[in-house]
Amino acid sequence: MKTRIEKDSIGEIEVPADKYWGAQTERSKRNFKIGQEKMPLELIYAYALLKKCAAKANQELGLLSEEKTEAIVEVCDLILKGELNDQFPLSVWQTGSGTQTNMNVNEVIANKGNELLRKKGSSEKLHPNDDVNKGQSSNDTFPTSMHIAAYKGVHEKLVPAISSFIEILKEKEAKFMDVVKIGRTHLQDATPLTVGQEISGWRAMLEKDQKMIFESSDYLLDLAIGGTAVGTGINAHKDFGEKVSSFIAEETKYPFRSSPNKFQALTSHDEIVHSHGTLKALAADLMKIANDIRWLSSGPRCGIGELSIPANEPGSSIMPGKVNPTQSEALTMVVAQIFGNDMTISFAASQGNFQLNVFKPVIIYNYLQSVELLSDGMNSFAEKCLRGLEIVKGKIEENVQRSLMLVTALNSYIGYERAAEIAKLAFKKNITLKEAALELNYVSEEEYDAWIVPKNMVNLDRSL
Repeated sequence: MKTRIEKDSIGEIEVPADKYWGAQTERSKRNFKIGQEKMPLELIYAYALLKKCAAKANQELGLLSEEKTEAIVEVCDLILKGELNDQFPLSVWQTGSGTQTNMNVNEVIANKGNELLRKKGSSEKLHPNDDVNKGQSSNDTFPTSMHIAAYKGVHEKLVPAISSFIEILKEKEAKFMDVVKIGRTHLQDATPLTVGQEISGWRAMLEKDQKMIFESSDYLLDLAIGGTAVGTGINAHKDFGEKVSSFIAEETKYPFRSSPNKFQALTSHDEIVHSHGTLKALAADLMKIANDIRWLSSGPRCGIGELSIPANEPGSSIMPGKVNPTQSEALTMVVAQIFGNDMTISFAASQGNFQLNVFKPVIIYNYLQSVELLSDGMNSFAEKCLRGLEIVKGKIEENVQRSLMLVTALNSYIGYERAAEIAKLAFKKNITLKEAALELNYVSEEEYDAWIVPKNMVNLDRSL
């Protein structure tokens, strides 16, 4: 492998000749051979956007030449197009401020930018610290990039996935609104409702989750840029933070703004904790929905068997014809991961000592993983399970007629105690409710038929 010599404040080091990174990136690559988790590209793209806007702000403030600014912007645009993805090899498990990733971005921009400047015959030369990192510190650029990546991930990936999921639920809700089924509480038979009403509960959960995710993401719009090392803004122009935030808002079309207190922005990640809490709420509801479908489709003959799920693949290597709820299993495993990510984020965010939290890489890694897993998991479940979900009408009707809890409708006519006596007798003698009611002589056949009508027990007028 051909190499070249790069220098930093520690000394010289060999770097692969075909890579644009410099000495600090190479040292980090060698010093942190931990795990396989690399800095997410979403964070790198957010960094490129930030560096682009920082250069434009510095130029506007008279601190950076037009030629240097154009070179930085051009390289950042290449990064944002995904053309330099292989230039960002660093591990998540590095310095807790993300300093090496900041320098990785700075070095790549500087070296690639200098290549572009040379091709144009310019005498200008970019320095990774003095030019690309001008007015900045890892301590304010990393949390700024965290917020940009997190906000974009939520709004560009997760929210569309939730919306698609909701639309399919709405279709199923309308399709099955009049199909009466038996309800279940405590895993025991309860009074009737319709399949559509049950699905409406799932739909309303996700609508509320989506609203909470929207509301919590507003806090991610506050950006730390301008705080530099400890929040005082040393070595940055007093208007730098505001100008960079304004450029970022212009580039993304999202209302990003300069954080009102940079001391908080560097040492605290409560915005990420709060936002991820709503992702956990979504995950909790997805666990419920996936498990409901798993239970209701169980069987098909020896379980509940009221729903039919698509047969996407053979369910067993030994049992022919078996269909398993694999999409439910995949989605609930995703949920388990999100719960773990939330614990990691919560603990890591609690470790803001003095002026800086130094658990930043693991916080954003877990957050972005949650966004990706939830988005992909929901899309997969919606298309491979929900869309093909059907009812088994015969089984639903059979379960309704066999349920002892239909006796609840008699409470208003004969009282709770007598109704309970009918249910107990029916269960004891394995006879129908009607047979038990007539045997006890508590109602006539005409009264029973008039009062025990499952469709009249579901209150369709109350459906949302």
